[in-house]
Amino acid sequence: MTDFLSALMSPSMPFVRNALIAGLLSSILFGVLGTVITVRRIGSLAGAISHAVLGGIGIAILLSSRNIVSLPPIAGALIFAVIAALIIAFVALKAKQREDTVINAIWAIGMSIGVVSMAKSPTYADPLSYLFGNILLIGSSDLILLAFLDVVILILLWKFYPQIEATSFDEEFARVRGINSQLVFILILIITAVAIVLLQTFVGIVMVIAMLTLPSGTAGFSAKNMLTMMGLATLYSAVFSAGGLVIGWQLDIPTGATVVLLSGAVFLAFSAVASRRRKKDDSRT
Repeated sequence: MTDFLSALMSPSMPFVRNALIAGLLSSILFGVLGTVITVRRIGSLAGAISHAVLGGIGIAILLSSRNIVSLPPIAGALIFAVIAALIIAFVALKAKQREDTVINAIWAIGMSIGVVSMAKSPTYADPLSYLFGNILLIGSSDLILLAFLDVVILILLWKFYPQIEATSFDEEFARVRGINSQLVFILILIITAVAIVLLQTFVGIVMVIAMLTLPSGTAGFSAKNMLTMMGLATLYSAVFSAGGLVIGWQLDIPTGATVVLLSGAVFLAFSAVASRRRKKDDSRT
């Protein structure tokens, strides 16, 4: 712990401070969006979008490296993510019986396009760097972008929380109240897609998927309502991000993977405690 604090305070190591700030800023996105994803049970949809992003990144790298079109990887990722979100939304709303098949197809095809495109690119690009990312490479401009996205998400939450809550728990009731639940669902997927693209740029696809589900899943064991769940999920995300950074630094192991392992361990511990309590309650009755 002393080594990490020394590095955190060292003027020659600003990347450590940037990584810690990025983890805290990302926690707001993970807490709010992760709760919506968990409550609506669309974790597989978010996972498919996350992996489809790799296809857009690969194509952007291929086109740019061959001087066909100058397209930054984040632009290709955004295009693929929004397209994937719209396809998934259409299938989920219009053809539910084929939903799982389409989700799995987008997941696999997106990743395959990315890997093949990177392999054919004259400039070397390692798919693993996009899957796992490196939070220690985050710069000041990235922090500004994360903070801006946090503000946008919080404003949207403040303005539309009743609609989000109603459609998340009971779409029939929401429609009776005059809320366009289908439009809300589509917008949630698109916003999630954009957030996934920006977050995976900083921390990698694997960590994005884990942090969109594990902190909110952990919060769900004790939260009584959706707003409380968002607050707890944000807190857990911050603790997991900071804790994973400290442990990764002290043990000299990949930070992103450490954050995921810490999040998973806490989630499993909460699950075990909740399961034991249920068994005790059942035995009493």
